[in-house]
Amino acid sequence: MNKNLKPGSQGGFTLIELIVVIVILGILAATALPKFANLNGDARLSSIQAARGALSATSAMVHGKYLINPAGAADNTMLNVEGTNVVYKNGYPAADDNLIAAAGLGDYTKVSADGNVLVLAPKGVASNADCRVTYTAASSTTSPPTIAVGTTNSADCQ
Repeated sequence: MNKNLKPGSQGGFTLIELIVVIVILGILAATALPKFANLNGDARLSSIQAARGALSATSAMVHGKYLINPAGAADNTMLNVEGTNVVYKNGYPAADDNLIAAAGLGDYTKVSADGNVLVLAPKGVASNADCRVTYTAASSTTSPPTIAVGTTNSADCQ
């Protein structure tokens, strides 16, 4: 039994206590909001870095198959990789739609592909010249293809 309360009195928070809590919540929200405001750019940047990894892995796999039988894999020969026919160019994959399919990057926007240079961007940022990954086919059997990400700044991928 509580002897401190008077009969008929009500308990609760005062107006001052409620205002203090609201002010504290507002300060917390204002400091946390900038951390979460740039998640789209970070996600797209991570996406193009993952696309670079997929292109690199597919290129290494195709080159490994080429090294097993280099005499039977002349330029423009097709090799079945993951159910997709990939075209060889100097022992590495050519930069074309078949490479996109073999790497599992069908969800990316193809900016260009001509057999020598392939440019992919995440959906929604195809117009940004920095937020993309570029695959340049091998120029000879002794030099591997070049796979480059256009930016390391998530602000470029907004």
